[in-house]
Amino acid sequence: MLNGAEQTVTVLSIDPGLDRTGWAILTRNARSVLSLVACGLIHTDSTQALPQRLEYIFHEMQYLLHTYQPHQIAMEQNFFLKRATTMANTVMTRGVIILACELEKKPITFYPPKRVKMMICGTGTADKKQVQRMVQLTLNLNKAPSPDDTADAVAIGICHLKTAPLTRQINVKAAFLEKLKAAKETQLKKITARK
Repeated sequence: MLNGAEQTVTVLSIDPGLDRTGWAILTRNARSVLSLVACGLIHTDSTQALPQRLEYIFHEMQYLLHTYQPHQIAMEQNFFLKRATTMANTVMTRGVIILACELEKKPITFYPPKRVKMMICGTGTADKKQVQRMVQLTLNLNKAPSPDDTADAVAIGICHLKTAPLTRQINVKAAFLEKLKAAKETQLKKITARK
């Protein structure tokens, strides 16, 4: 049986971007109550060279990982962006974030924006204001988190904490069914070999 500390799950959620990376630390306790612990923005100086900006993001991620010791990481999955330069920068930013998490052996789950909006608002086409309002209501906050990158990170964390338990149950059931199928096939081979 899990003790109280083990039943509380902490997630670091991330909305990656070279200029602005939103982040949030959320928890889900044994009663499935979600809480916002902290949130913020990693902002890089556009006058600095790309390697320096990426290094800064990497070190900030290490700081967050060491300070809050999250059990899991949730990050926005980008499928397309309007400009090639923005896309390349976001891909590199995601790379240093993934590296920081991998070095700490933290599992990462990726969520497309539409899935986050669907989980938070009930529709994949919700606008930012709708998402922010639902984040505020879900976490019982006095005001919605801001700026947008931070609010998006909080929404990603809520999506993860609400869907991760079900996803885990589905994965456990699928693994059990695979083992059952393999055991059945092994048993059938033994029976066939005896004939």
